[in-house]
Amino acid sequence: MSKNVTPYKDSNLKKKKQVEQMFDTISENYDGLNRVISFGIDQKWRRKLIQMVKKTNPKYILDVATGTGDLAIALADSSAEKVIGLDISAGMLQVGKQKIEQKQLSERIEMVQADSEHLPYKDHTFDAITVAFGVRNFENLEKGLSEIYRVLAPGGIFVVLETSVPTKSPFKQGYSLYSNYILPSIGKLFSKDKSAYKYLSESASVFPHGEEFNNILRKIGFTDVENHPQTFGVSSIYSASKK
Repeated sequence: MSKNVTPYKDSNLKKKKQVEQMFDTISENYDGLNRVISFGIDQKWRRKLIQMVKKTNPKYILDVATGTGDLAIALADSSAEKVIGLDISAGMLQVGKQKIEQKQLSERIEMVQADSEHLPYKDHTFDAITVAFGVRNFENLEKGLSEIYRVLAPGGIFVVLETSVPTKSPFKQGYSLYSNYILPSIGKLFSKDKSAYKYLSESASVFPHGEEFNNILRKIGFTDVENHPQTFGVSSIYSASKK
């Protein structure tokens, strides 16, 4: 990341602790507000990610930065024996656990509080690993990706859904207007943490996307790296594997 963006600029805490605090604070209204902010288009992007994973018929899936578990729940609709949703925020996980219990998926999905840069699993554990809108929150991006590479089984698939910045007009200008002014304003109206959605916007704007992120994945050791821009380039789906 070209700039170290944190949720709370006046805090002395490290980024990962600030991120944990932020998501704990906004966890109760995160799902509803997220649908409003993305106009529901994020659901379409997630479905594409899920199809990419399902094609590989994984037995064990890890969803890193799972948040309230939407992606983990969707991934349970596959042949996978076990899906683990991992997140640093206890507040987000608690909301996710309630949804999982309501859907009677507790035997299929396990929610785990842990640091993505120190995954509590042995090498080559998972056949598929996913991250949706979470890699830009890593304090050390390469360390987090290296951990994911370590626990991914040879031949396994790694799929990332993350925001990106459109490069063509007029989408570039429209995205800038929306992310710099409209998104933070919506966040202030509906969230008790006024800094949270400003951070989410700022972190998206400086995150390495497209070929820059592809090259980071290759540096870590991933192979078959591809990226697929979505909806005029406002987000991208990245896929990679491990030899």
